[in-house]
Amino acid sequence: MKVVDTALAGVVEVRPVRHGDDRGWFSEVWRADVLAEAGVDVDFVQDNESFSAAVGTLRGIHYQVAPHPQAKLVRVVDGSIVDVAVDLRRSSATFGRHVAVELTAAEGNQLLVPAGFGHGFVTTSPDTRVAYKVSGRYAPECERAVRWDDPELGIDWPIDGPDPVLSTKDAAAPLLADQPDLFDEETP
Repeated sequence: MKVVDTALAGVVEVRPVRHGDDRGWFSEVWRADVLAEAGVDVDFVQDNESFSAAVGTLRGIHYQVAPHPQAKLVRVVDGSIVDVAVDLRRSSATFGRHVAVELTAAEGNQLLVPAGFGHGFVTTSPDTRVAYKVSGRYAPECERAVRWDDPELGIDWPIDGPDPVLSTKDAAAPLLADQPDLFDEETP
């Protein structure tokens, strides 16, 4: 398993090794001790999965505030996405900046999005399934979202056509400047 730093401290790409033979391949997609040796020490408590039928389905930018912030380890089971992490820690030197990483089922790569960051993705192939581990349980009272097309964030989503496929909630999400609940300090 290889852990690769991104432009945002704490956000890392995880590249599991695949061992192949005539049957196909085998891979360890998560192993606590190996990731801890690479500096990724997160206790995951819940596994989530989403399915998006259409190319251009955008989910996010989501986060949860205290007392249930979430780190996420995201991977694609079928299809492909562009996965985005946005630094939402007001005291951070990289506040409001983002990284985008293409995740595909064919590659098997993953993105670790620490607590204190917003997370979103857009599908780049049809019938895409995304699985992710989270470090905090889902808590609707702590759930927040930042508008996907906030000009302050400047995310270049790879979308064909004028608009992505969005939930009603994501379409109505406030801009970053209008967020009452962000992270004021480093979040574990």
